[in-house]
Amino acid sequence: MTTAEIMFAQPGDGTIDRKQEARKVLWALLAALFIHLVVAFSLAVLGGTFSPAFPVEEKPVELTLVDLPSTPLVPKNAAFMETDESKQVAEPKEKTFESNANSIAASGLPATGEAPLPSQQGKDRPFVDLETHPYAPEMKGAIPQPSAAPQEKAKPAETPQPAPLTAAEQFAMLTARPTPLAKPSVMPTPARARSAYRPLKDQTRISGNITNRGISSVNALGTPLGRYEKILKDSIGSRWYAYVDQKRDLINIGTLQLRFYVDRSGRVKNLKITENTSNESFANVCLQSVLEAHLPPIPDDVANTLPAEGLEVEGMNFIIYPN
Repeated sequence: MTTAEIMFAQPGDGTIDRKQEARKVLWALLAALFIHLVVAFSLAVLGGTFSPAFPVEEKPVELTLVDLPSTPLVPKNAAFMETDESKQVAEPKEKTFESNANSIAASGLPATGEAPLPSQQGKDRPFVDLETHPYAPEMKGAIPQPSAAPQEKAKPAETPQPAPLTAAEQFAMLTARPTPLAKPSVMPTPARARSAYRPLKDQTRISGNITNRGISSVNALGTPLGRYEKILKDSIGSRWYAYVDQKRDLINIGTLQLRFYVDRSGRVKNLKITENTSNESFANVCLQSVLEAHLPPIPDDVANTLPAEGLEVEGMNFIIYPN
């Protein structure tokens, strides 16, 4: 017996064929629309690329004139180096430091280091002193002059009797015109005596790179800011020495460091102690010296270059050494 595999088939009714044709037409329309969009975008891009550019109007060259400051400049944030005004010299070519007066670098010893300082022998200190001199207190007003030595009282001399006048001399005296009095001359106001205050300085040991031989000095430029800093340091320092002398038995050896601001009117603000290796009595002396300092207003040409807080004084050190 032969086994036969029978396949069952069902005749179609035409509905499936019509759906397939509709799908084909829809896809053809979508493809045509996409091609049109691509062509239109390409034409727009190519048209913008190859279209001639409009000529750019040339503007005339503008020149701006800037008034340069008449005062020579020193490097920004230059360190302050005090200069004895009696030793002021011409303006240095190199302006390494800011100061109250001009100075030109010189060294008493050959260069032995890299710092822009003179080489010299001295004590090992955390700061730089180029010379040695003792502390001199502040003196108010003029220095009194020594009085003259007492002298013996002289005997009054006999006044000679005038000779009698003749008639002609009497007539001349009666008819003579009085001599007009001379106008009193204006006497100049005596200049205020300069304060004799000088801080204690001990020449410190330095290894610098200055090769010019002479008395130890640096390249420093005297500026309005440098002159104000000198006034600030002298005003505080003169009081500090006086207060230390008054309370020497209460303070200990050590270092105190302060930070504060000076506003345009010369008032001290935001005074803070950043370091203190001494005692509280020493801290009170240092704070009192700063708070009671009589500082003048900051000059306008200096104040205009400072931030709104004013002049920042950072790292002002007060030190009591054991020797």
